[in-house]
Amino acid sequence: MKKIFYILFVFCSITTLFAQKKVSVKQAHSLFDRKSYVKAAEAYEQCEQSLKVLQNLGDCYYYNFQMNNAVRAYGQLFFTFKDSVKKEVYFRYANALKGIKDFDKGDKIMSEYLDFDQNTPKFMKNVTRNTPHSFKLEMMSKNKTNGDFGIAFFGEKVTFASLRNADEKAYGWNDRPYLDLFMASVNDKGQLVKVEPFPDIINTKKHESNATFSADGKTMYFNRTGDKQVEVNNERVATVKIYKAEYVGDKWTNVKMCSFSSDEYSVQHPFLTKDGKKLYFASDMKGTIGSMDIFVVDILQDGTFSQPRNLGETINTIHREQFPFLTEDGTLYFASDGHQGNGNLDIFMSLKLSETEMDKPLNLGSTINSEMDDFNFILDEANDKGYFASNRTGDDNLYTFVREENKLQYLVEGEVRDMKSTELLPGATVKLYNDKGELLEEILVGKDGDFTFNTEPNKKYKIMAFKDFYIPAEAEFDTSQKGKVYIDLQMKVESYYDAEDIINKKEDGTVLIELENIYFDLDKWNIKPQAAQVLDVLVGLLKKYPYMEIQIGSHTDTRASEMYNLRLSNRRAASALEYLVQNGIDRKRLKSVGYGESKPLIICPKNDCTDSEHATNRRCTFMILK
Repeated sequence: MKKIFYILFVFCSITTLFAQKKVSVKQAHSLFDRKSYVKAAEAYEQCEQSLKVLQNLGDCYYYNFQMNNAVRAYGQLFFTFKDSVKKEVYFRYANALKGIKDFDKGDKIMSEYLDFDQNTPKFMKNVTRNTPHSFKLEMMSKNKTNGDFGIAFFGEKVTFASLRNADEKAYGWNDRPYLDLFMASVNDKGQLVKVEPFPDIINTKKHESNATFSADGKTMYFNRTGDKQVEVNNERVATVKIYKAEYVGDKWTNVKMCSFSSDEYSVQHPFLTKDGKKLYFASDMKGTIGSMDIFVVDILQDGTFSQPRNLGETINTIHREQFPFLTEDGTLYFASDGHQGNGNLDIFMSLKLSETEMDKPLNLGSTINSEMDDFNFILDEANDKGYFASNRTGDDNLYTFVREENKLQYLVEGEVRDMKSTELLPGATVKLYNDKGELLEEILVGKDGDFTFNTEPNKKYKIMAFKDFYIPAEAEFDTSQKGKVYIDLQMKVESYYDAEDIINKKEDGTVLIELENIYFDLDKWNIKPQAAQVLDVLVGLLKKYPYMEIQIGSHTDTRASEMYNLRLSNRRAASALEYLVQNGIDRKRLKSVGYGESKPLIICPKNDCTDSEHATNRRCTFMILK
């Protein structure tokens, strides 16, 4: 749901209408300030496009779930006035883009908002593997425009809020009827049947929604909007309050507002624990971390309430946390658009760690969460069944679900990146080894720079990433933890030329180890002591990087015949190679090439070089092959 700061009930899909009568910007702003978003959008469509007009137009559509129109308005706003757009509009624009499944652009805008990269498809793929359960869904009504949500257990029945009372006065936010509370049975096909409204003492000419009941069904807490509009943060709003009602004899009575409700802020989405001792709810009262937080009050023996307590930063963010539901073991389910998810409101769970501490929330994954708002999750643990609400079809609708244990998948997935630049490295090779060092599988990384391996439970593995001219990266992991395993590895490999000062990459792409020159006696190829000292540096480097492979090249001057020089250079290169082998370097990692006089560094006129120029051309080169 969108912007449930003060009125939590927003649901419709509206075709933009254009009024026949020309309206002024002032009139459009007035409609917007009164939260008459449908009429305000009609008015803004006729106005000259300024920063405020485009932002408010986008907001009108966003708050009424018209994401295509919201993207159109926000897109023009960012194209024309991006440097002046407030930060919070980035958040709405990003979620609007995700709402139409444009995750590439939505993630780009959200990354600018958060100042760190977002990849929604990859994140949801990850959490869907990790969540303990998957969900099979079924819509609970054939009519998709009833605006049903706010479902709760009520003995063998359910209660929910709905727009079904079509005779009531239209609500300016969305030009739909005001909400009322209904009760119904659920048949064996998961459909709502025998739907009937609550009596007039509960349903008034205001909004009513989100009921919760004591275990004996005799006490009810529910939401109702305030009787009057008050000014909060320079806006005229009718805040949402929690009321208590009692079932006496055969009717509901004693309807009273709870003491922690106020004209100054909203309290909504009450949930009463089974023992009747705690009431959880969402609110934007003083002390919130963000727009809406989840709070709890103790219900004391005399029926009064303790001071509300915020559940803290583990659960609450600077954005919306709403619709709390707790199981008997204290596991909290709630909706949030502040924790990372698929876009807009997603459903999360958080395990109880102690009386005062909750575990980090876990997104329930893409088998239940869509790119639109998903919320109001309630669960019958004994039967692995439950209900939730979503506006994925354009209107709020209720869904029944069957919860199944997620099949175990032991996967390791990751990316290969350059350690210094962090750029992806297509063409890298990734190898998977068992705990005995045996190669199990290898993958050539594609253009996306990522890889995936299937593994088995209760085993240890090592994974290594290889790329020519890079130091291999490695990581060890095991699959012994309980449940599904998904390991995301950032395999960052460092190039040899970034790691070592004596290694340099030339403009033509060749990578050379730059050592002092090796000198040989005239017409000789045996390794002299001075040459051995240079080669010992190379031995140390090759032992430090056991996967490095090199080519030894030998060059001569031009003071003999071409054939003589070619043979001499081959013998000298081979002699250097043998020295390396004798000092513990695997022959398979080495290659020797004699170039003779074919590749001089200095070309002398008429082949008449000085002694110094001849010495420069007599050299050994050490080129890294991989």
